[in-house]
Amino acid sequence: MQFQSFDASYVESLCAGDPGTQAHFVGYFSDLLLVKLRSRLQSPQAVEDVRQETFARVFSVLRRDGGLRQPERLGAFVNTVCNHVLFEHYRSSGRSESLDEEGRPELPALGATALDLVATRQIKDKVREILLDLPLRDRSLLKAVFLEERDRDEVCREMGVDRDYLRVLLHRAKQEFKAEYVKRIGYQSPLGANA
Repeated sequence: MQFQSFDASYVESLCAGDPGTQAHFVGYFSDLLLVKLRSRLQSPQAVEDVRQETFARVFSVLRRDGGLRQPERLGAFVNTVCNHVLFEHYRSSGRSESLDEEGRPELPALGATALDLVATRQIKDKVREILLDLPLRDRSLLKAVFLEERDRDEVCREMGVDRDYLRVLLHRAKQEFKAEYVKRIGYQSPLGANA
């Protein structure tokens, strides 16, 4: 297949409804779109639907005022419109297809495994235990900022400090937590003590 380059006069003829230009456009892009769509869609009807919708949207944009600002990019524009139509088709057909169809493989579970859940629970328990052993100020500060995710300005007002000093207090509290965590668990703090 010979690739075509496009210019403003071609797009103008296409928009004006010149039969020769329209026939060339549909023939040329049908060949390209069919190659692309046949590799991505199973049903010939779906291929034809996406092809027709692509042409309808391209013509709609071309006929608008301002249409295609860069006529030499007509090929890229048609390809982009086709991609959008194809993705819309995937989304709409994905909603309507049943997962119980014959021959379909069962989808893998994406959630956490039982082992992941137990490990997470153990880490949470260990974090709580370490927090309880920290001085009250450090524990309150870490809990407010990291666990409750409260606004730092609010925490500053509550503790009677400014943002700069809060940063110092947080750094110290995280270092305390990290030291204790590494002593008990042996790896990095989940509260981001290195941050």
